[in-house]
Amino acid sequence: MHSKEQISHDEYQKTADWLMSQTQHRPQVAIICGSGLGMLADTLKCQDSFAYSDIPGFPQSTVQGHAGRLVFGELKGKTCVCMQGRFHMYEGHSLCKTTFPIRVFKLLGVETLIVTNAAGSLADGLQPGDIMIIKDHINFPGLVGLNPLSGPNDDKFGPRFPAMSGCYDKGLRCLAMEIAKQQGVAGFMQEGVYAMVGGPNFETIAEARLLHRLGVDAVGMSTAPEVVVATHCGLRVFGLSLITNKVVKSYEDSECVNHEGVLEVGRLRSHTVQQLVTELISRMEINNNNNTSNAV
Repeated sequence: MHSKEQISHDEYQKTADWLMSQTQHRPQVAIICGSGLGMLADTLKCQDSFAYSDIPGFPQSTVQGHAGRLVFGELKGKTCVCMQGRFHMYEGHSLCKTTFPIRVFKLLGVETLIVTNAAGSLADGLQPGDIMIIKDHINFPGLVGLNPLSGPNDDKFGPRFPAMSGCYDKGLRCLAMEIAKQQGVAGFMQEGVYAMVGGPNFETIAEARLLHRLGVDAVGMSTAPEVVVATHCGLRVFGLSLITNKVVKSYEDSECVNHEGVLEVGRLRSHTVQQLVTELISRMEINNNNNTSNAV
C-alpha cells in the first residue's frame, strides 16, 4: 500500500493551481502543526482558510487535536501557509498522501518548512513541557522500505538519491536557541535526535529501551516523511518537538501515556511555542534559492 501508489507531477500542480486561484497569498514559509499545536495558525493576519475536504487531492486528517485546515496569511512580514493537522501513516494514508502537501508547498513557492510535533521523551534530561529542537532523525519506517521517495523519481522535484546528512538547517537551529535565550526559555530547550515509529500504539518497554540505546532523545509517529520529501525538493527545514510525556522504560513504572495527556501539555506550552516560532519567522531571511541558510 505504501510503496505502490504514485502521484503524478500534474496532480501536485493541479492542487497548487487551485489554491493559487483561491488566495492571493504566495507563501514563503510553510508550518506543519503537530498534536495540540494548531494555535500557530491563529496568529496569521489577513487569513484565507480552506478545509482539507475542499482542496482537490488533499487527504483528510482524522486525529483528535488536528483541525484539518490549511490557513494562509501574513506573519511578521512573511507570507505563510499553516497546516492545522497533518497526515499519518497509521491513519491508513500512503506515504505519497502523507507527504502530498510538501510538494504542493514547493510549487506554491515555499522556501522554508517548519515542522512541529508532540513527542515522548527517552532522554533522562528531557521532561514533559520541554521543547526539543530536532538536529537529526531516525526514520524507522524508511529503514525498512516505507519511504515516500520509493518508486520512480520525479526529477522536477529532486535527485534520485538525496543526501539527508544536513536536513535540519543548522543556521535556523542556532537562531532558535538564540531566541530562546532572549525570551528566557532556554532552560527547557535543547537539541536532540527524533525517531519516527509507525504507531498508532505507544511503544512497549522493550522498544523504548532499544530506542534509548540507539541514541534517540524523543519519539513520535510523524515528521520524518515530510522532512525527507522537503529535503528532496530543496526546502530548508526547521523542526521542533514538544515533549508531552516520559516514555516508560522500566517494568516497575506504573505510568501510562495517553493522547489526552499529550494534548493537555500542548495547550500548556502552546504560547511558548507560538512565541518562538513567530520570532524565528520574523528574523528568518528568505533567500530565493533554497540551498543555503541565511538565518540572521
